[in-house]
Amino acid sequence: MHHSRFRTGVAGALAALFLVPVAACGRTASTSPPPSAEPVAGTSASSAAKPPTAAFKKLEREFGARLGVYAVDTGTGREVTHNDRARFAYNSTFKALQAGVVLSTYSLDGLDKRVTYTREDLVANSPVTEKHVDTGMTLKELCDASVRYSDNTAANLLFDHVGGPAGLDAALEKLGDDVTRMDREEPELSSWVPGEERDTSTPRALAGDLRSLVLGKALPAPERKQLTTWLRTNTTGDAVIRAGVPDTWVVGDKTGTGSYYGARNDIAVVWPPDSAPIVIAILSHRSAKDAEPQDELIAEAASVVVDSLSS
Repeated sequence: MHHSRFRTGVAGALAALFLVPVAACGRTASTSPPPSAEPVAGTSASSAAKPPTAAFKKLEREFGARLGVYAVDTGTGREVTHNDRARFAYNSTFKALQAGVVLSTYSLDGLDKRVTYTREDLVANSPVTEKHVDTGMTLKELCDASVRYSDNTAANLLFDHVGGPAGLDAALEKLGDDVTRMDREEPELSSWVPGEERDTSTPRALAGDLRSLVLGKALPAPERKQLTTWLRTNTTGDAVIRAGVPDTWVVGDKTGTGSYYGARNDIAVVWPPDSAPIVIAILSHRSAKDAEPQDELIAEAASVVVDSLSS
């Protein structure tokens, strides 16, 4: 493919795009400037882009996987969808939304609050918090660890400051997302098995949440900029959506990996040069319980999204 597998460096200032936040279901793309980016009269999402269904089904066959995709070009309203209303375990992708809710609750000025914890609070996959047990960490540092390093203990400590999973669930409902179910903390929330609805969402709902927090008015500008910076400097996403889009595109993403069925996810806002951002959510799991997660599946699906929106 014509896409690079890795990108280094962080983009500069946050694009000053104003987007109306949208509900999790049945959302319509709406954007303010530039007027030239509005859909041309007489076109629709269905007629504008070549249906990529066959390409996604081919990936599902190749990887023995079930794939869920929702992407929207926020400039034109064109969408790419595949199982976009089906439920998948969201795994650690929720950490981007949780950080947004922490920013909304405390504001940037309130993130200096120090949180203390003990070694007994540590859970698996906590590369940052395990180094700071003696000193504790600020809310800002916990958000950074959770979003950029997918630190599980950081996410659990942040749950304590948003009312637990139920509090985060309620905050997402205020964003218009009545689809996502927040039930457990880490690492239990990633132990999803097929048919279970706990700790699941849909590609469409997660993309809507991310769009509202990063591009919409759900957060004031300084908090929005901070969340965007964390996502753009994420350390865990080089092999997934980033690997499936052109080198010159700036990606802000949050990955997720499940304990079973090779679950692998990535949600992102992607900034092509000189055009409106694209919001992408790609969720997946494989057919066997002990299957390995496949980064390449997510990267290839992202490439299909790019090709479809470019056609």
